[in-house]
Amino acid sequence: MGNELVVRKSSLPAAQRACQAAQYVRMSTDRQQYSIQNQAAAIAAYAHAHNLIIVRTYRDEGESGLRIKNRAGLSRLIEDVQAGTADFGHILVYDVSRWGRFQDMDESAHYEFVCRQAGIKVAYCAEQFDNDGSMLSSILKNLKRVMAAEYSRDLSTKVHAGACRFARMGFTPGGPSIYGLHRILVDENWKPKGVVLKRGERKYLTTDHVRFVPGADEEVAVVKWIFNEFLKVKSELAIARRLNKARIPTGNGGLWDGTAIGRLIRDERYIGNLLYNRSSHKLGTKLGPNPPDVWIRTEGCIEPIVDKDVFLKARQIILQRRIHWSNEQMLSGLRRTLAKKGRLGPRIIDAAPGIPSWSVYHRRFGGLRNAYKLIGYAGERNCDYVDSRQTWENLRAKLVSDIVAEIEKMGGRIQTSQITGCMHVKGSASVVVRVARWYKKQGTCPIWSIQRQSLHPLPPGWIAAIRLAEDNKSVQDYVLLPITGRERQQTRFSEKVRVRRAIERFDTALALARSLSRRLTKSSRASRAMPAPPSKPQKRGQPKTKSGRVRR
Repeated sequence: MGNELVVRKSSLPAAQRACQAAQYVRMSTDRQQYSIQNQAAAIAAYAHAHNLIIVRTYRDEGESGLRIKNRAGLSRLIEDVQAGTADFGHILVYDVSRWGRFQDMDESAHYEFVCRQAGIKVAYCAEQFDNDGSMLSSILKNLKRVMAAEYSRDLSTKVHAGACRFARMGFTPGGPSIYGLHRILVDENWKPKGVVLKRGERKYLTTDHVRFVPGADEEVAVVKWIFNEFLKVKSELAIARRLNKARIPTGNGGLWDGTAIGRLIRDERYIGNLLYNRSSHKLGTKLGPNPPDVWIRTEGCIEPIVDKDVFLKARQIILQRRIHWSNEQMLSGLRRTLAKKGRLGPRIIDAAPGIPSWSVYHRRFGGLRNAYKLIGYAGERNCDYVDSRQTWENLRAKLVSDIVAEIEKMGGRIQTSQITGCMHVKGSASVVVRVARWYKKQGTCPIWSIQRQSLHPLPPGWIAAIRLAEDNKSVQDYVLLPITGRERQQTRFSEKVRVRRAIERFDTALALARSLSRRLTKSSRASRAMPAPPSKPQKRGQPKTKSGRVRR
């Protein structure tokens, strides 16, 4: 048993590696001739003609060739070559454009040089030249790289021009739905096809187009209320708090915040106008704003759900905030407000005439507390928890990492929900990781509070919580609570309640992660081993439906 010969990838004989090859195939969405099957057929013919055996396949489907970071197949290929674990001596690619349409030709040459430096030859099977390092092949190869990059630039220009043309016609070139408006499919004659596109869905026929129409009556009513309320309170954050208190979720099921409300109030689609090309990121560049003279505004192409006068009044309120005040002028206005009111706060600042809103102070000075310090105002609230948020997030991320590692070590598979923030373990329960904050009222024992952070009910499973010490920065221990389905927005418990409810505690994050992974693995095995419920016997004379069930 101890004298077997173990063959490793890195120790294969040179002669064996020389006759083995890996193929790299990539398809974006440009032309059918570049389908994975067509590439594989051409590569197989080349390998047969050169007496090569294909032992590895690296593939990228539906990925652009502009960058390498979104191409897992090519990244894994380069990693294997650099690590010395490649068990092949050739890399077969359909042509130069499949290797990549990098806008920097030196980047394409760099990845090929990495392979050649490791003793692995890159061959382009459908090209009319042999990649043998000769002067002619080098010239042709660089010319092909320039042509591949130019093709992407030309295609980007044509696609952008087409999108702008459709935007001028009143069709939305792309993007998700917005709150209060739905996307529907129409034909080339603007006739609706009765299909409402949900979040993440898109059209498939080139003759179809997408346009916005008013959404559900409940969402339309909320949009109108937001605009009318903004004219009264002039505070995006106050509106967000009221919506969250009323348990009205956003379009994706999350919580409202001031940024979301501000974005909604500025959106001209609610008065029937479609704006396009306000920002762009062509050819994989960083997203950036475009000058107003290249914006495309199509008016009256959407049925309005907000009165234009109301929209313009809301815009005027926002524009009035953009007064170019110096820091001293802003602080002077804050001092006058403090002397008049005796205290300061977001609502008091927003209601005070002649000074910017609290959000402007927040952005200018990096927070209201910093502005308060500059005028010598201590404030009424203890806001130390704001500085501790990053510490809490680091602790939470560390516990999540430990739990994921232990579950994957036991063979579990994890998916994370963007709505509830839960980790769903396939075939088992769910796990949500939270921080239990310490607080104490005068004359009472310490209490720990866990925020739910979502309007949606938590699925069956467990809450793994980090119980903080009195300073709300260091860790006291870890607790594991079962999800009962009756959790409120805050879950509170004291040490006596923890003992009475048999809430388990752990000294370390690793101990909690191991205990939780064993529970989930056991639950997953039990659910797979559970037999299906027996079907009831059919009585005579009872007809069956098409699905085989007895009609009652």
